[in-house]
Amino acid sequence: MAATTPAGSTPYYYVPAPSRHPAAMAFGLFLVIIGASQWINGSGWAAYVLVAGLAVWLGVMYQWFSEAIRESESGLYSDRIDVSFRWSMSWFIFSELMFFAAFFGALYWARVHSVPMLGNLDHQILWPDFKAIWPSAGGGVTASPAGIVEPFATMGPFWLPTINTALLLTSGVTLTIAHHALIANQRAKTIFWMWITVALGAIFLMVQGYEYYHAYTNLNLKLTSGIFGSTFFMLTGFHGFHVFVGMLMLLFITLRLMKGHFTPKRHFGFEGAAWYWHFVDVVWLALYVVVYWM
Repeated sequence: MAATTPAGSTPYYYVPAPSRHPAAMAFGLFLVIIGASQWINGSGWAAYVLVAGLAVWLGVMYQWFSEAIRESESGLYSDRIDVSFRWSMSWFIFSELMFFAAFFGALYWARVHSVPMLGNLDHQILWPDFKAIWPSAGGGVTASPAGIVEPFATMGPFWLPTINTALLLTSGVTLTIAHHALIANQRAKTIFWMWITVALGAIFLMVQGYEYYHAYTNLNLKLTSGIFGSTFFMLTGFHGFHVFVGMLMLLFITLRLMKGHFTPKRHFGFEGAAWYWHFVDVVWLALYVVVYWM
């Protein structure tokens, strides 16, 4: 369709030419999966395969997104493409919501169903010394009737998680300020507040890194600390990864703003990254209440 569109005009619905990128991306991810799975099983060569796969994946991502940016900036994307992008981003965020729902569901099921059930009279013959309490903060409790899990302390809301909550909420405000500045065609103001948002995301990750260090060294809270440790690190760790991805999105959007990309009326790249960042904020609020307070 692009070939039949007159030069200088916007196609009805732009369809790019056949591309090698999907196949190359699949090959890179194949190397990542093979390398990661064999590395954790002790194969020394697998680490090199993992690094090669990541290099291929990042290289393809750079080329693919660069082409999409060039197509957008050259005027090939009509309003119909814009609607398509909006639906795509909406479904992507919905899939991420279901991803986190699975881990929140696992935490709910363990606390409300599995632990009480294992502590009832029907199971006393199997584990007579089992204590059906949450969280499992000591050896021989909840997650480890046989005492194979070392005693640990739980992570409370003060102060590191609360500081991170303030950082993410503030970043949502600064991002909204930047969005309104872009709509008002105040590019310098937009760029300033975007850099503040990116910085707040980076600080969040540093605080979470220190929180993990504190958990491992001072609380003896590890991924192997029973059902509490596994759900704690899976929820907070995957959220931290999503913060990292969202921060990269905002960083590249900021760099594009500095190059003059986006207009007050056409800036879905900005909006899509903002949607994702606000989603990450909402997930953290739920996580902050359920994991740290309850």
